[in-house]
Amino acid sequence: RGGFEVEAKEIEIFDYGKPFPLRGREELDTIQKYRHLWIRSRWFSAVQKIKHSLVKNLREWYIKDGWYEVFPPILVGNACEETTTLFEVKYFDQKAYLSQSAQLYLEALIFSLGKVFSLTPSFRAEKSRTRRHLHEYWHFEIEAVWYTLEDLMKVVEESLKYAISKTIEERREDFELIKTKNGRNVEELKAAIEKPWKIITYREAIESLKKSGLNVEYGSDFGADEERTLTLQLDTPIFVVEYPRKLKAFYMLDKDENVVKNFDLLAPEGYGEIVGGSEREWRFEVLERKIKEWNLDKLKVKIGDEEIPAYQWYLDLRRFGSVPHSGMGLGIERLLMWVCKLEHIRDTLPFPRLREGWLYP
Repeated sequence: RGGFEVEAKEIEIFDYGKPFPLRGREELDTIQKYRHLWIRSRWFSAVQKIKHSLVKNLREWYIKDGWYEVFPPILVGNACEETTTLFEVKYFDQKAYLSQSAQLYLEALIFSLGKVFSLTPSFRAEKSRTRRHLHEYWHFEIEAVWYTLEDLMKVVEESLKYAISKTIEERREDFELIKTKNGRNVEELKAAIEKPWKIITYREAIESLKKSGLNVEYGSDFGADEERTLTLQLDTPIFVVEYPRKLKAFYMLDKDENVVKNFDLLAPEGYGEIVGGSEREWRFEVLERKIKEWNLDKLKVKIGDEEIPAYQWYLDLRRFGSVPHSGMGLGIERLLMWVCKLEHIRDTLPFPRLREGWLYP
């Protein structure tokens, strides 16, 4: 931890560097200007090594459990989430978008492979300015045939506990280094993965928030404040299930006319959502109706001279034979933020893309 003593027999000078422009206590604007140099710090290197191990161990768990890694596109022709959060790009003479999620493509692949996962960049043109939001982030996603919501939550809990446990073993010195700057104490992480993770309903979460003094009603969406209040006093992640239909995407399976069969996994200590998953709507007629309710049937794409509905291919996955299935998406940077006890999500990436014009370098 204190470095090494070297007994040199010969010294060869390769280059003379200018005085280094960073000293360790710079303002944020200065760090942004010299981000390419700031990432040389031992602290940031430790965070990246922990991230490397987390991703490696997560991938390792799924491969051992019989999942296939697949490689979906980043340039897409239609939205997976809200159409208002798409980054539009020109694709020759057509409109294309940067992917919000690989989910729809993973759903296409489960009929031949059964259980699949991918790790890809995802993009959201959200206007949120919080310590947890990025416009470009790394998205670990899975889809599997025959999985129920309970199966899915079990897989998420087991895989995360495995990845975190192995990362603690491999990166003990790096955790010690980040702890010197208010980072994570690994004993806290060990405690979080040794206990079962609790499951509560959205309705129970609303009641808990009301008791904490927040002005929320059934049907309110959870933002950073609500998630922080729900998890601030917790020492383990918590699953929140059965959200109202109107709050969630068209592809989620209805439990009844009011709620869907979904979960959000919220990290403790105020860190909030790190995973979202659900059973998928697999019935053709119901999915077709939902696409119309969301006005997504009006979106078109051109195949040669023919114009067809943008979601025709997604409906074809049901039209030509479907089975019940489930999937989830995990934000790698949000997971890392909790694991390392970081103050801001920008510190999880060497070159973060934030709303405040962070396109340099």
